[in-house]
Amino acid sequence: MLRLSQIRLPLDHPEAALEQAILKKLHLAAADLSRFTIFKRSYDARKKGNITLVYIVDVETPKEQALLKRFKKDPHVAPTPDMTYRPVVKVPQQLGKAGLGDALPRPVVIGTGPCGMFAGLLLAQMGLRPLLLERGKAVRDRSVDTFGFWLKKNLNPESNAQFGEGGAGTFSDGKLYSQVSDPHHYGRKVLTELVNAGANPEILYVNKPHIGTYRLVKIVQNMRANIEALGGEIRFQSRVVDLDIDRGQVRGVRLESGETIASDHVVLAVGHSARDTFEMLHHRGVYIEAKPFSIGFRIEHPQDLIDRCRLGDQAGHPRLGSADYKLVHHCENGRSVYSFCMCPGGKVVAAASEPGRLVTNGMSEYARDESNANSAIVVGITPADYPEGPLAGIALQRRLEEGAFKLGGGTYDAPGQLVGDFLANRSSTEFGSVYPSYKPGVTLGDLSQSLPEYAIAAIREAIPAFDRQIHGFAMDDAVLTGVETRTSSPIRIKRNEQCQSLNTAGLYPAGEGAGYAGGILSAGIDGIRVAEAVALSLLQR
Repeated sequence: MLRLSQIRLPLDHPEAALEQAILKKLHLAAADLSRFTIFKRSYDARKKGNITLVYIVDVETPKEQALLKRFKKDPHVAPTPDMTYRPVVKVPQQLGKAGLGDALPRPVVIGTGPCGMFAGLLLAQMGLRPLLLERGKAVRDRSVDTFGFWLKKNLNPESNAQFGEGGAGTFSDGKLYSQVSDPHHYGRKVLTELVNAGANPEILYVNKPHIGTYRLVKIVQNMRANIEALGGEIRFQSRVVDLDIDRGQVRGVRLESGETIASDHVVLAVGHSARDTFEMLHHRGVYIEAKPFSIGFRIEHPQDLIDRCRLGDQAGHPRLGSADYKLVHHCENGRSVYSFCMCPGGKVVAAASEPGRLVTNGMSEYARDESNANSAIVVGITPADYPEGPLAGIALQRRLEEGAFKLGGGTYDAPGQLVGDFLANRSSTEFGSVYPSYKPGVTLGDLSQSLPEYAIAAIREAIPAFDRQIHGFAMDDAVLTGVETRTSSPIRIKRNEQCQSLNTAGLYPAGEGAGYAGGILSAGIDGIRVAEAVALSLLQR
């Protein structure tokens, strides 16, 4: 097939226009175009009065070789690269012989977020019958608990926005893009499996795909059913509290119930909030080191303000949807402030997982049609800011979350402040034109004591700088809600080239919690990578 790039069409083009553009570009008659598929669709909004859609398409034609010769100097016409995912080892074929899969030790996967789910799926597809252990509940029961917390302030520490089937990504915007290097096309494998589980096929080609929280619930259920149909098993409310380690080799896990499960191949995909697990690993001597993360607030603006600033007169066009943004500012005090996890037409949500501590996150439904836009505005910090040891970042997170809980009134209401008041260093007393979306609720006051002084100073400098890029970003009535502390894991569980812990053989740290991913797509990619490493190790026994 041929890949054509940089096909530009008006925003309101008719459906037939894309095929006509392909025929015109290649000087083909309609009879010579066998078929075409869209590989990617994005938009160019640099000229707000003339936003164009930009396509990359794959074309099948019997005249392919002649066209390659004719357009050999055209960088926008080339053979379609092979982006098929191929496992590193041909495990299914090998395991199909003499029932090898049943004879091999059963790998254990701890956690059923995106990383654990895709690790389990791949292991199941390879015939390795994985056992997935999840401390929380199945996704629908977990949803009941999470919404119950948001509405009634009843926090279940084991079933919430962080813990349970689907992981933290279930209650998020469901973004599916990543900047990780992907020569083996793991990302395509992730997207394809999500489509097979019920995601809209458009995630395979739109520029910034996302699924949305409510749709993710059904997709997660379908993936679980697929794993089970392939011989895997998933156990809920099965928190791992200890590892059996013998002379540097993991031999199994112990559950909170007291049950022990033998396995010398354990995938650790616990997510960035499994602080008790990190403490257990550190106590057991598994190598852990502190890593950078970020802290800050959520900020909310009217979505139509962001749309007008980014899209001009074409704001609201159905082919554009709700506009997003990505901002960064380097401050005079040496800190960097940036927007993170921007949720167009979304909500700020309560993401606490520990009693007496408060933390925010953002999420969007598929339509992204809520009245507010929100994102985290966060300051990068490093282990130099918390030099007391590998778990010092966790201690800092907890202190900030405890402070936010108290500042909000000690009821899981979040502390908030209007942007104009924050910049003027005065307490807020009433909302203006922007009403916060955070549930259970927001208590207005002064956020200046909720983060370290260097972070407050950096955010106060960054917001006016962001206003120069998006006019209205510093509007007085925009709302800040605190605090955002779980942008990424504060620790890294280092691993070797075989994806195993540096000092604990058979333990495979994976995903966001181990410091190897930062979102749904990259976590899924890492789960596949680690599953392949497990398979290689098992077959080399």
